[in-house]
Amino acid sequence: MILPKTPQTTAAVATHYDELDGFYREIWGEHVHHGYFVRGDESVAAATEALIARLADRLEVTAGMAVCDIGCGYGATAAWFAERFGAAVTGVSVSGVQVTRARGRMPAAGSVRFAQLDWLANGLPDAAFERAYAIESSEHMPDKQRFFDEAFRVLKPGGVLAVCAWLAGERPRGWEIRHLLEPICREGRLPGMGDEAEYRAFGEQAGFVVAGVEDWSARVRRTWGICARRVAARVVTEPRYARFLLDKTAGNRVFALTLFRLIAAYRTGAMRYCLLVYRKP
Repeated sequence: MILPKTPQTTAAVATHYDELDGFYREIWGEHVHHGYFVRGDESVAAATEALIARLADRLEVTAGMAVCDIGCGYGATAAWFAERFGAAVTGVSVSGVQVTRARGRMPAAGSVRFAQLDWLANGLPDAAFERAYAIESSEHMPDKQRFFDEAFRVLKPGGVLAVCAWLAGERPRGWEIRHLLEPICREGRLPGMGDEAEYRAFGEQAGFVVAGVEDWSARVRRTWGICARRVAARVVTEPRYARFLLDKTAGNRVFALTLFRLIAAYRTGAMRYCLLVYRKP
């Protein structure tokens, strides 16, 4: 497990997303996750939806299922599941800004509801869902084992959990940990970054059977080059971007630097992006 030098709390995660709210939406859009690029020239909207579609396929979602979105962001992914499958989706996030925006969504089919809460103490009923997914949110959990334990608890027997996660490479070199992975955790408000073996073990300890792991690194890494170029363009053309980066009171302005660390981490193999699927017996 890669741990940041400065411990990152759930409150710090919430502040990160609240403070960077406008920037996230302007630079990337309503889906706060990587895009899945097949050709490489897809639009951001097409790539982010492609990632969700692949996730849904691996989850084996069918019409009318009860689904939990763990770390729902602005609710765009939850609304996609509701409209595509007529699903009843419950989304949770620690960010008040995100949940407020998510609650404004009115999907054309299915249903969505959103709650601002800490997944590690979520209070949701036992065996309430047939499917659950976490797209780039497990990284923000201080207690990874409890993340999986809670997912196991709220899923019905036979339920499926899918996790899209930033993972450390199998054997990152010392300089990659010092200059890429540890700063990414610290600057991106990740209490810890596990590797594939650890994520397998967490799921199995919770009671899941690991049904599959897919490495999507090569398909998603283009995300950060696009983000870096867009941020650079905004800094030049929009004064408020420059003001934010120069504002010493803005604790999360350092994430602009993290964009370049992420590009390097993917290129060196220090970091991976994987989909892991777990089944509850």
